[in-house]
Amino acid sequence: MMRKNITILVSLLILSHTACSDKGQYFEESGSVFHTSYHIKYKAKQILTDKIDSELQRFNLSLNPFNPNSTIAKVNNNEDVEVDEWFTEVFNKAEEISQKSGGAFDITCAPLINLWGFGFSKMDSVTPQMIDSIKAFVGYQKVRLEGKKIIKEDPRILLNCSSIAKGYACDVIARLLEKEGVKNYMVEIGGEVTMKGVNQQGDCWRVGINKPEIGTSGVTNDVEEIVQLCQKGGVATSGDYRNFYIKDGKKYAHTINPATGYPAGQNILSATIVAEDCMTADAYATTFMVLGVEKAKLLAQSIPQIEYFIIYADNNGQQKVTYSKGMLEYLPNRKTLAILENP
Repeated sequence: MMRKNITILVSLLILSHTACSDKGQYFEESGSVFHTSYHIKYKAKQILTDKIDSELQRFNLSLNPFNPNSTIAKVNNNEDVEVDEWFTEVFNKAEEISQKSGGAFDITCAPLINLWGFGFSKMDSVTPQMIDSIKAFVGYQKVRLEGKKIIKEDPRILLNCSSIAKGYACDVIARLLEKEGVKNYMVEIGGEVTMKGVNQQGDCWRVGINKPEIGTSGVTNDVEEIVQLCQKGGVATSGDYRNFYIKDGKKYAHTINPATGYPAGQNILSATIVAEDCMTADAYATTFMVLGVEKAKLLAQSIPQIEYFIIYADNNGQQKVTYSKGMLEYLPNRKTLAILENP
């Protein structure tokens, strides 16, 4: 571990010195937060490690449900707590997307997530009776924000913002970087990305969309597509091929349908969203997984602020892709070949 840390430090120093210019140099940061990893690249006049770490720790104290001292944990425990600005922004955006999606996106799904073994507990066995019982206190309409207080219709209501918070964390760090005068950066947290400007080579930032395939040793890292943004924006991908388990020969994935209480089980293998901010992209990526291909495409028609790239399985189990017309602008490989499967 010490050798690995030294290697990373040496690489950082080399990068810092070779990327120097009159206007700054490129730095890299990496670590863990919110039970996931992060990687940040940015061009600045000085390294911003301490400020980034401080911001991430503050974020952790706001929206990490696994941190017993966090605001969201206190809300879930029905403690008398005033929510902070970050919690408020996430809650309001979640409510907006819940309304637009007809409840397909719902941060009150936490009890169902826990029931199926993707939260605080491991699944033993789930019965229809258990699901019906829990659904009685699941529903975004049953919780509201009044001033700085969360009001629940039922004290058993629990919130889980993991389907939107990682994307928002990217936006939070992006704001910090811009406040420090940074114009070129890429912030990746748990696979969600906010980017602006250009990389060290002077090119627009690029991120890959993994092929949703399960290899003999786990998930493969083969790339299905490249997404390139030449302006500020967020990119988020949701897929049930990474976070799942198999019990009695049946696959259970982490995306839960709030309406049924069961894992979504739709034909979408992964959904990638491009939006002006990563919080929006993150939430809609999860929403698409719940809706399935046709309903997701229909929803997207009413939301011009997002573009999508969907990998799905057809009726014969073959992998297919579909994407919005506006998405072609962000797909350099397909744009070069002038390919559009679904005009």
